[in-house]
Amino acid sequence: QVQLVESGGGLVQAGGSLRLSCVVSGDTRSPTTWIMGWFRQAPGKEREFVAAMSGGGRVVYGDSARNRFTITRDNARRTLYLQMNSLKPEDTAVYYCNHRIRNQDYWGSGTQVTVSS
Repeated sequence: QVQLVESGGGLVQAGGSLRLSCVVSGDTRSPTTWIMGWFRQAPGKEREFVAAMSGGGRVVYGDSARNRFTITRDNARRTLYLQMNSLKPEDTAVYYCNHRIRNQDYWGSGTQVTVSS
């Protein structure tokens, strides 16, 4: 059973930084085959794409994340990261880790990020 556990969220002032982590368990394949990403959902809004990384390391960012956020992966730790810099109040949301395996999506339970002005 694939499980994703996010951590690293919290309360930060505008302009600050946070690093989110997503530990993957239950997927015995090499991380170089993974397709994973980060999404976020603010209250009253739809879930929004933030960033994704392919097994080969290709990355893509949503408009809100470009030039401020960086997605990386530690294959040995089987962990996906999202480094978030220059945070803004509009970045406040629950951030979810996503793992796609054969067109099936797995989700973590999310980690809350709150940015105060």
